[in-house]
Formats: sequence, structure tokens, C-alpha cells
Amino acid sequence: MTVTVPSAASHRRILLASLVGTSVEFYDFYIYATAASLVFGPLFFPAGDASAQLLAAYASLAVAFFARPVGAWAFGHYGDRIGRKSTLVASLMLMGGSTLAIAFLPTYAQAGYLAPLLLCFLRFGQGFGLGGEWGGAALLAVENAPPGWGGRYGMVPQLGAPVGFIAANGLFLLLGIAMTPADFMARGWRIPFVLSIVLVGLGLWVRLKIAETPAFARVLEEGPPPSVPMGELLRDHWRAALGGTLGAVACFAVYYIATAFALGYATTRLGIARPTILSMQLGAILFMAVGIALSGVWVDRKDARFVLSWGCVGAVIAGFLLAPGLGSGVPVLMFGSLATALFAMGFVYGPLGAWLPGLFPARVRYTGVSLAFNMAGIIGGGLTPVVAETLARRGGLSLVGGYLAAMSLVSLIALLVMRGRASDR
Repeated sequence: MTVTVPSAASHRRILLASLVGTSVEFYDFYIYATAASLVFGPLFFPAGDASAQLLAAYASLAVAFFARPVGAWAFGHYGDRIGRKSTLVASLMLMGGSTLAIAFLPTYAQAGYLAPLLLCFLRFGQGFGLGGEWGGAALLAVENAPPGWGGRYGMVPQLGAPVGFIAANGLFLLLGIAMTPADFMARGWRIPFVLSIVLVGLGLWVRLKIAETPAFARVLEEGPPPSVPMGELLRDHWRAALGGTLGAVACFAVYYIATAFALGYATTRLGIARPTILSMQLGAILFMAVGIALSGVWVDRKDARFVLSWGCVGAVIAGFLLAPGLGSGVPVLMFGSLATALFAMGFVYGPLGAWLPGLFPARVRYTGVSLAFNMAGIIGGGLTPVVAETLARRGGLSLVGGYLAAMSLVSLIALLVMRGRASDR
């Protein structure tokens, strides 16, 4: 296979493909997290009180995180053997199909225990598809980046997070304003899941027009791809995989406490109106977008590990500000707490697109990046809403803030221990 240098138009198309794909990914993930915080508890999980229902809904949210490493293995295997492009198309189709199907599920009142089983099955499908999405999108951007632009190209897929969040929660906000609570509970929550098909179609249209990355083309020129990429990864690069996993934990912990947990806590514990807290989060997510963009520029001037380390310090501070901010019930203080956390999130998330690929050689990079990112999702994000809700019930928001600070310290320690290394693009 001949290695070609992408043109300027090709670069724009590649960056758009990575951005649109992750925007779809996060839109799909966020509409589930928002629905879990607002409606899935009473609709799908029978329980004696609202708090128990919320815990059950958060538990279903965690299902996808345990599916993601399985998807990382499957899509990483084919991404390192047959290429980034076709694997990304397959992951997007599986993820989008699972999300669309959730819109047509029966509730517990209609189908009994079959309803939560089907919900968890489709949530698993979402997570399986997501397991190969982010890693492939990050490689698509970074492996096509010009010299000195790895940080800025690598942060583009991360901008899909605020784009997807704004699309998802903005739609929920509009539906909450336009519909009565009863209508929203009966059918309104299904609309965002149906509309996901539009974004998936756009993502497929863009991705089918891109070429394979130069790094993967060089792998094929140098010899056959690894027969079992996961085996080679765990044999020769397990330290990088472990360090990458722990280094990425903070971004998941920050995000799911500042979004899913905060939304559920504010509406059920503080009695804050749903449109009010959604509006706060939509404003605060803009700080995350700014943090991601600034981190990409900073990475190209310093290095990704340096920027991630300072982001973890900011996340620790955000943990200590959570109780006096979010717990105050005062809108200005609540917004300040959420904005601080999500701004720090930009600096522990934005550089991952450049940092994680640099830990692995190109022949096992898709597998390594996907595995590390999605294992970090289990540790930092999968159980975080459940743990945070349990801590809040037993000891208040100060314990939740301490948990966030602890997860951020885990990442900081891993980053300080890891030594930077440059891999071939």
C-alpha cells in the first residue's frame, strides 16, 4: 500500500469525520445519561422510592462501560488488522442502531421485567460500539496530523463531547419546556433517541469519503499486521496500557459527577427545576469546550503529559469546590462549581487524543488506545454515578467531592510515574 500525503481538503474532511463521529458517540451516550437521571427510574425499574429507582437507572448506565472494553478488543483487533476507516464505520452503525432501538422499548408497566432487560441489552450494544469509536477517531486525527500539530488535531475528537452534550441536553431542555411533565414522561423522552438516526447518517456519509491513515499504510508496507493485536499488546506493551488506563480515569470521574450525578442530585434532592439545571449544565459545558481547545494548543507548545498533569490538579480543586457550590442550592454558586469542574475536564480530556496514541506503536495502537480509554471508563465513569449517589445519601456532597479528588489523584500519580515516549505515526 502506498503512503499518500493528505491534501488540505483531505485534512478538513478527516477532522470533520473524527468530530462528527465523536459528536454522535457523545450525543448517544448523553441522551441515555440524561434519560437515566430524569425518567428511566420510574419507567423501567420498580422500586419503593425515587432514590432507589435513580440508583437502578444509574446501574443500567454502567452496563455500557463494562461493554466498552469488549468492544475495544473487537474493534481494536480489526482496526489494527484491516484499517481504521472500515472499523469506524462499523462501530458507528452498531452504536447508532442500539440508540435508535431504545426509542421503541416498552416500559415496565407494559412488559414487566422484560423492559429493563431489553434496556440493558441495548445499553450493552451502545457500549460495545462505543468501545471502538473514540480510539479510532483519535487515531484518524492524530495519525494524519502535520508535524507540530498533534495536540491540536488530537483535541478535535474531544470537541465532540461538548457538541454532543449541547445537542442532547439542549433537546431535552426544549422538550421539557414544550411538553407537560406527563407528556414528556409518556413519549417525549423517546424523541432524542429517534433523532439520533440523523446524526448517525451524517457520520456515515462523512466517514465513507475518507482514506486510510498513513501510519496504518506504513504498517502494511513493513509486513503483515499482528495476527492477535491484543496478545501482542498485553505481552509487549502492558505497562503502557496500565499507565494509559490510570491516566485517563480523572476525565470520566469529573464528567459523570458534573453531568449525570449533578442533574439527578439537583432535581431529586435540591428540588431544582429540570430546565434550570439543564440550562446551567449547557452553559457550563462551554467551559469544557474552551478547556479542550486551550489544552490542544498547550500540548503542542509543551507536551501532553504535562498538560494532563495540571488538568488533574484542577480536577482535585474542583472536587473540593463541589459541596459548597452544588450543595448550596444557589444558582450562581451551583453554576460556578459545575463550570470549574468542566473547565478542568477540558484539560484532563483534551490532551488524551495526543497522549494515548503516543504510548503505543502503530501496529497495536488502535487496540492499545481503545483498551486504555475504555478501561478508564469503567474505573472512572462506569460506577461513578452509583458511588456518588450512595456517598451523597450517606455523608453528603463532601464525600462526593472527596471521591472526585481521589480519582483525579490516581490519574495524577500515574502521569507522574509514566515516562513520555514518542511512537511512529
